[in-house]
Amino acid sequence: MTEEAAAQAADQADETDHRQRPARSAPDVRFVELSGEVMSALLKGDLAAAGGLAGVALTGDFLTERARWLWRYRLGQMAADPGRVRWMVRYALLDAEGLVVGHAGFHGPPDEAGTVEIGYFVSAAFRRRGHARAALVELLRRAAAGPEVTAVRATVSPDNAASLATLAGFGFAEVGEQWDEEDGRELVFEVPAGRSPASP
Repeated sequence: MTEEAAAQAADQADETDHRQRPARSAPDVRFVELSGEVMSALLKGDLAAAGGLAGVALTGDFLTERARWLWRYRLGQMAADPGRVRWMVRYALLDAEGLVVGHAGFHGPPDEAGTVEIGYFVSAAFRRRGHARAALVELLRRAAAGPEVTAVRATVSPDNAASLATLAGFGFAEVGEQWDEEDGRELVFEVPAGRSPASP
């Protein structure tokens, strides 16, 4: 599942708004790595220390219960498989003005078939500006740069029409479904790695 499933419903208005407007290019976003040290500081609730380590001013969205669960989970992954840490770090999303607008990354290293799963979160104050799409473009680019990656996966609730439309616009095709203990039924989508991401 995507760690941002709880935020997808709020993003529906964001993506629906984009579909109602003329197509435009996604804004540029910059990724800043959130290392294990940064995640540890976030787990302690020390936003200032975490921001100092990351070199950016992080927001309260990085200290929510959902976010803390994510940092704890990622740290556990890193400890269990330190040789593949690059697939488990999280990245702060910065807009053109250098403001942190959310975070994004992979759920873990590619599986035996070479499939890697992506996830992203955009803060409420920065939605409806194309940042989610920009993050998706960058995640697809980074996945394609990994020679071991053959496909990119994303999951979404079947009633999240906006997210479904966004994935379809990037070439994702439905390949099955799964049951998540927190979010219920989810549809599973994949796209071949290396396909040039298109802006819907």
